[in-house]
Amino acid sequence: MNTDHSPKRRMKNYRPNTTLIILMSFAAVILIGMLLLMLPAATMPGEETTMLTALFTSATSVCVTGLVVVDTFSHWTLFGKVVIMCLIQIGGMGVIAIWAVVMLILQKRFSLRSRLLIRDYYGLDTTYGLIRFLRRVVRWTLTLEGIGAALYCFVLIPIYGIAGGIWRSVFTSVSAFCNAGIDLFGPDSLIPFRDNLAINLITMSLIILGGLGYIVWFDLVDTLRETLQKRYALLGLWRRLDEHTRLVLYLTLYLIAHGTVLVWLGEFRNPDTIGSLPLGRQLLASVFQSVTFRTAGFATIPQQALRPFTCLAGLYFMFIGGSPCGTAGGVKTVTAAVLYLNVQAFLSDRKETVLWGRKISRPLVTRATAIITVSLSLTLSLLMALLLTDNVSLVDAAYEIFSATGTVGLSRALTPSLSTAGKLIVIVAMFTGRIAPFSMALAFTNDDTSKNELRYPSGRFLIG
Repeated sequence: MNTDHSPKRRMKNYRPNTTLIILMSFAAVILIGMLLLMLPAATMPGEETTMLTALFTSATSVCVTGLVVVDTFSHWTLFGKVVIMCLIQIGGMGVIAIWAVVMLILQKRFSLRSRLLIRDYYGLDTTYGLIRFLRRVVRWTLTLEGIGAALYCFVLIPIYGIAGGIWRSVFTSVSAFCNAGIDLFGPDSLIPFRDNLAINLITMSLIILGGLGYIVWFDLVDTLRETLQKRYALLGLWRRLDEHTRLVLYLTLYLIAHGTVLVWLGEFRNPDTIGSLPLGRQLLASVFQSVTFRTAGFATIPQQALRPFTCLAGLYFMFIGGSPCGTAGGVKTVTAAVLYLNVQAFLSDRKETVLWGRKISRPLVTRATAIITVSLSLTLSLLMALLLTDNVSLVDAAYEIFSATGTVGLSRALTPSLSTAGKLIVIVAMFTGRIAPFSMALAFTNDDTSKNELRYPSGRFLIG
C-alpha cells in the first residue's frame, strides 16, 4: 500500500478542477490579446499603446464589458479592431466553447474530463447531448450575428459607404449580441443614433437574444417546432415550455418594463438626457437604457448626465444582469429570482421554496445565496478600493464598479481619467465579474468531499 503523501507526490497527482481551468483559460486569452494589441500594427500612427492600455482593452473585450480607456475607432488600426472583435467573440461564446469548436473541426474525440469541463462552463446538469448542444450554440450565434449585421447594413452603408458600412455592421452585431458594448462610432457610442428607430430596435434585439441564454432559445425553437408538427394549439405553447424558459422570459420582460419606468421617471424632466424630447422619443430612449443597463454597454444618452436616482436604479439592474448560459453578465436573473422566492417562502412560513407548483431544491437556493453574497461583497470591496485610490464621487465610482463586475460597460466618462491603480482595480472587477465570484471560490478548492461526511452537534446562535 502506497503511503507516500509528500508534497512532491501531491503536486504530481494534482489535477485542477474544471472551474480553475476556465479561470486560467480566460486569463490566458486576455494575455494573448494584450500582446497582440501591443504590436505596432495594432495602433494608429501618432497614438501610443502602453501595456496597461493593451491589458485593459483585452480584458474589457474578453470579459465583454465595454469599458474603454481609449477611443476604439480612432486609436486602433484595422488589425487592432479585428483583434478586439475576435476577443469579443471568444469572450461572448466562451473560451471553452471556442476550444470545443476547434476540437469538432479537427474531428477529435472528447474525453470524459472534456465533457465535464463543457458541462460546468455552461452550468448544465448533464453531459448528455453536449456535442449537439455545442454545434447549436455555434450555428445559432453565427446566424443571429449574421442577421443582425445584414440589418445594420441597410442603415450604415448609406452613411459610411459599402466597405465602412459592412465593417461597422459586422463589428456592432458581434458586440451587441455578445453584450460587449464596444463600437466603432466614436466616443459618443450610439448617441448620434438616439432617434434612429432601426438602430435602436436591432441593437436591443441582439442584446436581449444574447442575454436570454442558449438553453432558452433551444427550448423555444424545439417547443415551437413540436407544436407546429403535431398541430397543437399555439395558445398552449407557454405551458409546454420548461419552467426555466418561462421564468427567464417572464423576468426579462418584467425587468425591461420596470427599468423603462424608472429611467423615464428619473429623466423625463432632465434636459441633458431626454427632457427636451417628445414623449415617443423619451420612451424609446428609456427602453434602450433599460435594456443596456443589463450588461450591454451601448448608450443613446450621455451617462454622466443621468440623475442620481437613475444611476441608483441602474446599479440594481447591472447587478442582476442577464440570464444563465448566455452572453450577459451579472449574478443572473434566475439567481436573483431564487433568492427572492426563498425570502418570500420564509415570510410566508413555508418550509419549501416553490414556483408554479414546482419545488426549488435546497442546494440551488444555497448556491443562489452564495453567488449573490460573494458578488455583492466583492463589488463593494472593489468600490471601496477605487474610492481609496482615486478622488472621485461615490456615484461615479459605484457606477463604474457595478458596471465592471456586471460586465456592463457603461461609464460616467470616468474610465479614461482613472489612475493606474484605479484601472487595475477595474480590470480585476471585469475579470472576476465575467467568470463569477462564486466560481472563483470553487476554483481553489479540492475535490475532497470527506468533510461533508462529518456530522457536528447543533450550536446555539441568535440572529435578528
